[in-house]
Amino acid sequence: MAVRKLNPVTPGQRHKVIGTFEDITASVPEKSLVYGKHSTGGRNNTGKMTVRYIGGGHKKKYRLIDFKREKDGVPAVVKTIEYDPNRSARIALLYYADGEKRYIIAPNGLQVGATLMSGAEAAPEVGNALPLANIPVGTVIHNIELRPGQGALLVRSAGNFAQLTSREGSYCVIKLPSGETRQILSACKATVGSVGNSDHALEQSGKAGRSRWLGRRPHNRGVVMNPVDHPMGGGEGRQSGGHPRSRKGLYAKGLKTRAPKKLSNKYIIERANKK
Repeated sequence: MAVRKLNPVTPGQRHKVIGTFEDITASVPEKSLVYGKHSTGGRNNTGKMTVRYIGGGHKKKYRLIDFKREKDGVPAVVKTIEYDPNRSARIALLYYADGEKRYIIAPNGLQVGATLMSGAEAAPEVGNALPLANIPVGTVIHNIELRPGQGALLVRSAGNFAQLTSREGSYCVIKLPSGETRQILSACKATVGSVGNSDHALEQSGKAGRSRWLGRRPHNRGVVMNPVDHPMGGGEGRQSGGHPRSRKGLYAKGLKTRAPKKLSNKYIIERANKK
C-alpha cells in the first residue's frame, strides 16, 4: 500500500494525498455478505436533529465481517482484497473448504491465494487466528477478543498492531497501540500480524468536499458561537474561550471519564501514554 500526491492543477488537489488502491483486486463486494446501511443524518425517529454535523455522504453497503473466526480447523483461501467504506482497513474475502464465504480484516502482507486457518492447531502465521495461549511471546497481533468467543474488539483499524509481551498464569500481557498494557485471558483469540493499509494515516482529503462525501457537515467551533449557544462563546473580538469544554459544560481536556470502580481496572497494568 502506498500513497500518491497529485500535481496542484486545482486548489483541491494542492494538498491532496490519497491511497493508490493498488492492493485491491475486486471492485464489487460479495452479494451474500452485504446488506443496506441506513443513514440517519443525525436525526431521531421524530426527525429531530440529535447529533450535529452529520448528513449527506455517499450511499454505503455494510460488509459482514467475521470477527469471531470460529471455523476452527477448516482451511480458507484468500480470494480477493477489497475496499470497505465502513472502516479504514481493507477486507479480504475467504473461500472456506466447505464452501462458505466470509470477510475478514486484511492484515499487512496478506496476498490473494494464501491459505488461512483458525483454531488452536493453526500455525502462528500472518492472517491465522488462534488463542493467545498458542501464540509465541513477542508476536505482533491484531483483532483481539476481550472475552472468549465474543469476537474481536481491540486493534482493528488500519496500520494498528499490539504485541504479546508475556504470560502470567491464565492471562497474557498485551501492549496495545495506545501504550496501555493489560491482561487478557489466554483463551481469547487474536489474529497474527498487523492490520493492513498502514499508509491510511498519511492521507489528506485536500478539500472540504471529500468530507461531505464521507457524510460530515461543516463543524463550527464553540469559541465562534454566542454565550447562549456554548460555554466558550461570546466576548469582544476574538476571545480564547476560557477552559476548553463541551456544549454541555464538561471539560474537554484532562477530565477523567472512566468509572473509578470499573471491574476491568484490575486487568490494566499500565495506563495509556499521556500526550
